[in-house]
Amino acid sequence: MKTRSDWTPARWLRIVLPAVVIVIWLIAAGVGGPTFGKLSSVSENGQAAFLPASAESTEVQDWQKKFTDSNAIPAIVVVQSDTSIPSSSLQDYAALGVKLGQVDGVQQPEGDAQTSVAGPIPSEDGKAVEFIVPIADSDNVKTVVAELRTVVADNLPDGTQGWVTGPAGLTADLVNAFGGIDGILLLVAVGAVFVILLLVYRSLVLPFLVLFTSIFALCAAILVVYLFALWGWIKLSGQSQGILSILVIGAATDYSLLLVARYRESLEHVESRWAAIGRAWRAAWEPIAASGATVILALLCLLFSDLNSNKSLGPIAAIGIVFSLLSALTLLPMLLAAFGRAAFWPFRPKFVGERPAEHKHADGVRIAGLEGIGGLWRRVGTLIARRPRATWIVALVLLAACAAGVTQLKANGVQQSDLVLTQSDAADGQKIVAKHFDAGSGSPVLVVAKESEKDAVLSAVQGTDGIATASFYTGNVRPAAVTGPDQPAQTGPAPDPIVKDGRILINATLSSEADSTAAEQTVRDLRETLPKTDPSVLVGGVTAIAIDTNDTAQSDLAKIIPIVLAVILVILMLLLRSILAPLLLIASVVLSYAAALGVSALVFNNVFHFPGADAAVPLFGFVFLVALGVDYNIFLMTRVREESLRIGTRPGILRGLGVTGSVITSAGVVLAATFAALGVIPILFLAQIAFIVAFGVLLDTVIVRSLLVPAAAYDIGRAIWWPSKLWRDASHEERRGGEKELPATRRD
Repeated sequence: MKTRSDWTPARWLRIVLPAVVIVIWLIAAGVGGPTFGKLSSVSENGQAAFLPASAESTEVQDWQKKFTDSNAIPAIVVVQSDTSIPSSSLQDYAALGVKLGQVDGVQQPEGDAQTSVAGPIPSEDGKAVEFIVPIADSDNVKTVVAELRTVVADNLPDGTQGWVTGPAGLTADLVNAFGGIDGILLLVAVGAVFVILLLVYRSLVLPFLVLFTSIFALCAAILVVYLFALWGWIKLSGQSQGILSILVIGAATDYSLLLVARYRESLEHVESRWAAIGRAWRAAWEPIAASGATVILALLCLLFSDLNSNKSLGPIAAIGIVFSLLSALTLLPMLLAAFGRAAFWPFRPKFVGERPAEHKHADGVRIAGLEGIGGLWRRVGTLIARRPRATWIVALVLLAACAAGVTQLKANGVQQSDLVLTQSDAADGQKIVAKHFDAGSGSPVLVVAKESEKDAVLSAVQGTDGIATASFYTGNVRPAAVTGPDQPAQTGPAPDPIVKDGRILINATLSSEADSTAAEQTVRDLRETLPKTDPSVLVGGVTAIAIDTNDTAQSDLAKIIPIVLAVILVILMLLLRSILAPLLLIASVVLSYAAALGVSALVFNNVFHFPGADAAVPLFGFVFLVALGVDYNIFLMTRVREESLRIGTRPGILRGLGVTGSVITSAGVVLAATFAALGVIPILFLAQIAFIVAFGVLLDTVIVRSLLVPAAAYDIGRAIWWPSKLWRDASHEERRGGEKELPATRRD
């Protein structure tokens, strides 16, 4: 029995420290967990919110607020009849318009007007009518559109069908598609990781410890992100919210896998679980911290982006990585120490002492650096030792062939109606509107011009190909966007346009759908020709917002890529104390990214038949793949350097590959599975990011980290550490046989 004197300070510390750390994380999870369901309340999913203030369409939005004093977003209600609609029946449809205007959240009428709803507006072919319903607050668009759809369904005349579409309808369907991001996404990701951990560890306890570490990190990260978004410090979108969950679960699990691998290895050499966790932590913290720092700094490079959606993702994701690091380096060690060998039950690692220096293998081959390494990684190491140049050349050719498909990537943006991959009432309604009306009705082009040039600018707008109608904004209840051949001409003199600060506003209806390629070309034509009449003219609207978003995303891609590569290169040089090795790693992950993008382009076009890709997809794919790809190379090369100091460069490369192969491959599979879980959210952008990153991580894990990098480094030899002391110290290599001794020889 232990007496009071047996409880030394060290023994007390072993009890108190884990308890304190675990309690702190429990508090963080307890406070942060409930905020998970609140993230959607501080999320914004509209394109306009993420444009820079300098964008032309953003300036037009600012002017529009001066003219209308409203943030209304239009919904288009379109009703199609099986037969022609006689004029005498329009009164029946007018009753529907009144009921639509009575829905809570629809903008209230101004002055003596009975309703703010424009319509019914009959089509030229007489088989459809439409209503323009202004929704007062874009924050409530989901609820209001749902109520509008209920009203339409309950009040349709016999023989007709109705849809709620337009900007409000499309936004509502997009918000609904993000609905599973709070629960389904996390459930699928955690479930996938749990199954993989069971297969990797063959333990019933350890997967729970690792998942607790990941989930607690996510809870803490969500709390901070929620508060930052609530205070207005960052802009949170549905896509950032989904990526945050996936990134934290994947990264925290990856870091945990590396620590667990070191812990298991230490338990074989050290009897005390406390000494073992200390030894494992000292060996693992540097590569884990370096890996996390690399990802954090790469993500923070997104702050240089002009597109606010890109800029906001940087700190949001970086916060997630910070808590992934903290949980893996604080919470998990305490959990492992508390459970000891029982964490690996039923296959507990046994204490065997220090590993013998020599091992015999069934193949009868002695390869310096592969002593004690068996199975797949011995075979891979043997291949690299015998044919290093052939190995990396074949891997290089394979990646280059995959990268050739990158020319087929169509990342110029997609129509808003294509963003939701499941059935969308709004997308279906857009097709009906395009069939019977000017397809751009309800989403006008907005032109702000000087009052002195108003007539010349209006004439130029009306004369532009792709413009159906155009008129001055007069404050009339019925928007100018719906005037024209689809409704009776107004009698009497036209009202004077509203003037604000010497400017007038022109509403122009597009002949094509507002999110179509033809509409974008029309807006570009307006921006090119109108400044000849009024150099200060501004062109905005829904179509212009899409154009500015895509153009800004393309600019961000060209700007961010060099910055990210430079930051990662500096980190690798400091970590590996070399120039050549970091250059090799950077080149390998860039090639891996290009290969992943090339294969993804072919799959998107020929398998999934996607209409295209968001312009931000290549940038997000680059940041995640390059940062996370370097992660695995950091895990590998820090161990290689450690072994090279002990046994020489070439044996150290084989040794480092052999002892890290399983854990890094497992980490790659985990990260690929977590990103693949993004595919359960039926949003085109997230589905594409899911495939690019999941496939790219697997490609990087299997080809780049397992074959290309170690084979190329082995072929280069000691020079891989140039110009560090490890490269200069030739006698260091000779003493260990790293350069002189043939590494693959038969035993006599």
